[in-house]
Amino acid sequence: MSIKKYKQGIGLLIIVVILVLMYYFGRFIPIEASFLEDHLSKFPFLVAGILYIIAYVIVTFFVFFSKDLFWLSGALLFGPVYSTIFICIAEIINAFILFYLARLLGRKYVQKQLSDKYSNLDKKLGCINLSWLFALRIAPLIPYKFLDLAMGLTRISFRRYLIAVVFGTWIKIYWIQSILYSVGKSVFTDPLILTTYFANHKTLMFFSLLYVILIIAVVIKLNSKDKLCQ
Repeated sequence: MSIKKYKQGIGLLIIVVILVLMYYFGRFIPIEASFLEDHLSKFPFLVAGILYIIAYVIVTFFVFFSKDLFWLSGALLFGPVYSTIFICIAEIINAFILFYLARLLGRKYVQKQLSDKYSNLDKKLGCINLSWLFALRIAPLIPYKFLDLAMGLTRISFRRYLIAVVFGTWIKIYWIQSILYSVGKSVFTDPLILTTYFANHKTLMFFSLLYVILIIAVVIKLNSKDKLCQ
């Protein structure tokens, strides 16, 4: 193996190690929504918002399954509108960090190892239409962490992806924050609370179903012969 290929392989290995560490941090570092609320509520609103953004970026980077707790505590502390603003700012920062982490450490290695089939997919993603990027960003079933890393491994430019991040993230986040603000902590204790909530908010349930249809359409489009650039 040449030194160049060795360095590329090391870069991808670092990404894998980081992901593994994120998983184990999430298992052994307990984080509770009440802990965030109790500490942030002691500060003035704007200061609490800034601290929330900083904590969100740091903690969610290292702890895999911590975003749900941040979303809940944010909804209860700041309401659906302001929590959406704060989370979107934090997600833009996260997107920058994770995108370039993957781009700098893993892109060259993946590019060398791609088969013809996945090379074609890489070409499709490289010129993907903004509307499809919005669809990927809005879809509720795709964790942002994996999407940011995945986009960094493709040939897509960060500038193009950033447009989707800025204009697409708030739709999904506001949808989630509005629900969490309404159901509160019961979302973790009562598994039927969301069913009841959607039954009483049929319009929201309709748009939620549209989200699912949206991601199915994206998957079908990626596997089709049509160009995502069009």
